[in-house]
Amino acid sequence: MNPKLIKFLKIVLPLLLGVFLIWYFLSSATPEYRTSLLKNIKNADPFWVFISLTLGIISHLSRAYRWKFLLNPLGYSPKLYNSFMTVMAGYLANLGIPRSGEVLRGFSLSTYEKIPFEKAFGTIVSERIIDLIMLIIVTSMAGILQTEYLLNFLEEKNINPVFTLGIILILIIIGLLGLRILKKSSNTFIVKIRDFGMGLLDGMKSIFTMKQKWAFLFHTVLIWFLYVLMFYVIKFAIPNLGDASIGVILVAFVVGSFSMSTTNGGIGILPFPIVVGAVFVFFGFEKSDGEAFGWILWGSQTAINIVIGALSFLFLPILNREKTT
Repeated sequence: MNPKLIKFLKIVLPLLLGVFLIWYFLSSATPEYRTSLLKNIKNADPFWVFISLTLGIISHLSRAYRWKFLLNPLGYSPKLYNSFMTVMAGYLANLGIPRSGEVLRGFSLSTYEKIPFEKAFGTIVSERIIDLIMLIIVTSMAGILQTEYLLNFLEEKNINPVFTLGIILILIIIGLLGLRILKKSSNTFIVKIRDFGMGLLDGMKSIFTMKQKWAFLFHTVLIWFLYVLMFYVIKFAIPNLGDASIGVILVAFVVGSFSMSTTNGGIGILPFPIVVGAVFVFFGFEKSDGEAFGWILWGSQTAINIVIGALSFLFLPILNREKTT
């Protein structure tokens, strides 16, 4: 198949899938519910939606900037615009295939900054481990504020965060054990795998050798603070959700995060807007208000990821044409 056609389909198909699922959920709802939901979305205060989008973009910039602290110990200093555009291109890819964006992100930076893929990808793995720890911290905060409600909701929706976290930890352990087993082999193919694995491990270990640990920690906290804040401000866009407490918002954030991590950009068996809306219903808010919150947040952030992600695909080769020729 034509490479240009493949690239085009990678951008268009996730968008078409999202449009189809939005149509499906709206068309299967009752006319009364549809009217109420669309009214809430239409009447949402655009100022707070803009603030949420701005906070989201700043968090992406902070993530791109934080990446350099992991790459510097390996001897690389990528340009910020390349780091940012590869991050956004990765978010766009995740809309099609969950977690494919991490691979694309590492490959893109490797292509445009001449960084070995395994080392670039290793730093991304380190990032994800740190993000997992931050998600556990936020989940703990939500649990402290709304313990009974959170546990009951997760049980009701058959969401098992412990299982998800356990699988991730098991895969990490298996990977480390696999490297130890492969270390003694002299087979040519195994040696290539081992070299790749060792490069990956070098990238992961950069988190322990970086000089700017406090700057890395600052940006990590900033990223997650902005994530929660972009959730929180959306409540002001929906008049009937103005009384939602920080505890309710944190529970919605945690449940939404697990939904995003297990589907392609929040689309799938447990669509992000539906799950987040269910949290508000669980806490006594109207279903149409809660799901309007979910659709506005998901729709605005997805739109910005699609637009900036697509532009990143376009401008990366243009701005780096000297490096690829």
